[in-house]
Amino acid sequence: MKKLGLLPKILIALILGIAIGAVAPEAVVKVFATFSGLFGNLLGFVIPLIIIGFIAPGIGELGKGAGRLLGLTAGLAYLSTIAAGLLAFFVGSSLFPHILDVGSLAKEFANPEEALLPPYFTVDMPPVMGVMTALLLAFTIGLGSAVIKGDTLQKVMVDLREIVEKLISSVIIPLLPIHIMSLFANLTYGGQVQMILSVFAKVFVIIIALHLVYLLVQYLVAGQMIRKNPLGMIKNMLPAYFTAIGTQSSASTIPVTLRQTKKNGVSEKIADFVVPLCATIHLSGSTITLVCCSMAVMMLHDMSTSFGMIFPFILMLGVTMVAAPGVPGGAVMAAIGLLESMLGFGPTLTSLMIALYIAQDSFGTACNVTGDGALAAITDRLSKSDAA
Repeated sequence: MKKLGLLPKILIALILGIAIGAVAPEAVVKVFATFSGLFGNLLGFVIPLIIIGFIAPGIGELGKGAGRLLGLTAGLAYLSTIAAGLLAFFVGSSLFPHILDVGSLAKEFANPEEALLPPYFTVDMPPVMGVMTALLLAFTIGLGSAVIKGDTLQKVMVDLREIVEKLISSVIIPLLPIHIMSLFANLTYGGQVQMILSVFAKVFVIIIALHLVYLLVQYLVAGQMIRKNPLGMIKNMLPAYFTAIGTQSSASTIPVTLRQTKKNGVSEKIADFVVPLCATIHLSGSTITLVCCSMAVMMLHDMSTSFGMIFPFILMLGVTMVAAPGVPGGAVMAAIGLLESMLGFGPTLTSLMIALYIAQDSFGTACNVTGDGALAAITDRLSKSDAA
């Protein structure tokens, strides 16, 4: 099992969870419910640490980078992420009401937690601070350390990031398949899982289609700016796309993305700077997935998905994606705080989001890294204009 990637483990966990929930007695399912409850409480404790540990040093490091080129790249990455989120919102608002049974879960259960068997016991694990407090503190520390150019606090934050990364990679991610298996055993026992899986099969098709459409838009813009055939540029980037599907990691795909970006005519200096940076801060594919999945979950539970609610979430998501740890599923881990504080997700909806996100994580990562090549080309053209 150690040799399997996260996605195969998640798929195996889903199948096992459904099988257990279909045949196991209530007493057995409650054992899994107990584990799921404990893991959910641990996740709640870790969320503020994830926010501070990733956002604060990330902003601090960006503020000390290579001046204008850094600002240009970060600005383009943020705008691209926001545009991806808006595309997902408008398409989701148009299509989801026609393919989803809106409010179907809310008709049966006023609270999502009512649908699940209760655990045998719980252990309270209160977080050290609230999500919004953690966000504000992270922004204050990150921006402050960048402004005063102080190294001491920045080094502390970098150490904290390494601790949180170790916690995520060594504890949270390995236990995640068991948590998802437990959740789906409980959902199956409660009779909800068939409807949830049938709904999200349709949503996944729309998400992957949006990834491809957004990549085409990015390369149409890039191709127009550098006077190259956008379809030819996309063809050059296909090795990076398929490598990302296999690795589920933007960081692991950097060497391939770099090589293919240079084949598209981007200068070596710009490619060497932009591609590794965008692997961390440009997550347009992940944003499309997060927005679509969260809207679908909210519609099933008859929650508001108005522009006034989703747009601030997209704006904050653009910033939070900078903090996404470089592990499979890292983007959804970084976004959990926003899902809870801005969209009102409880433990059950959060766990469902994690499962749904990771099930297609490789396609989101592939969209992210392939789009990095387009941003590198745009940055190259704009930087030459500034120099002229």
